[in-house]
Amino acid sequence: MLPTVAAAATTSLLSRRDKRWALAAAPLTALTGAMLWFFRDPERTPGSARILSPADGVVQSIDPWPDGRTRVAIFMSPLNVHVNRAPLAGTVTSVEHVPGGFVPAFNKDSDRNERVVWHLDTALGDIELVQIAGAVARRIVPYLTAGAKVARAERIGLIRFGSRVDVYLPEGVAPAVSVGQKTVAGVTGLDHG
Repeated sequence: MLPTVAAAATTSLLSRRDKRWALAAAPLTALTGAMLWFFRDPERTPGSARILSPADGVVQSIDPWPDGRTRVAIFMSPLNVHVNRAPLAGTVTSVEHVPGGFVPAFNKDSDRNERVVWHLDTALGDIELVQIAGAVARRIVPYLTAGAKVARAERIGLIRFGSRVDVYLPEGVAPAVSVGQKTVAGVTGLDHG
């Protein structure tokens, strides 16, 4: 992002001397503004539920898993904040990068996309969270490593551009969200507890 900001600033200054530079300055300044908006990271007051949404977006699916857990998949469009947050307080037990494809994150085949799989040791036991890259999102940036203590709603990483985050609710925990519902990272409750 810094090269874009520098190019916008330089061409804007040069346009004061020669108006032809404005042809470059205008789109570079617009691109810089769009990037700053996309990478925004607002402060949040954590919600009151036990398990909080790890992502801004829309609940894409809620699926019972064979081991008794429930997967809640949240699709993030390029218009959403892409900083992801811890659904519960705990200790990061593992952060694993898994290589894969880059099909659109709303596609069923995105389960084979590049992803980062998190495991958190929490008061409710092991919580699994998966950050999934999409067709445009080619980079997942974890902020923490195994062994780190994490507070609920704390920032844990970033997925650049459109993507998906799955969280697996423990066995016996009923989801409090529905398919199509909008979520706010660190605020929206995923359970009734």
